[in-house]
Amino acid sequence: MSVEIKVFGTEQLCASCVNLSSAKETADWLQAALSRKYGSDSIRITYSDFQQPQTDDDKNWAMRIVEEDLWYPLVVISGEIVGEGNPKLKDICRKLESEGLKPLASTAEGEA
Repeated sequence: MSVEIKVFGTEQLCASCVNLSSAKETADWLQAALSRKYGSDSIRITYSDFQQPQTDDDKNWAMRIVEEDLWYPLVVISGEIVGEGNPKLKDICRKLESEGLKPLASTAEGEA
């Protein structure tokens, strides 16, 4: 089983996000952290610049980011916003586990 995580953002940081990581940095950080926890085959993280959307789905999210004034990086899993501005790893993990992913045994034991 593999779950796709989409991270939307743009090169320019939003005004409220100046001290936060960029969307690309967030995507890289999530890739590293979640691969360690769930295994690299369990997740696929895709970064999308909402100012240059490539797919129809990306265009829809780009429109929502602008119209609803959403903060980015915006993290979306299975069509649901899981984090915006400063996404929390705990919220993302909770959503992944609700999607059926299980932490690797060594990681789960380390957190007990």
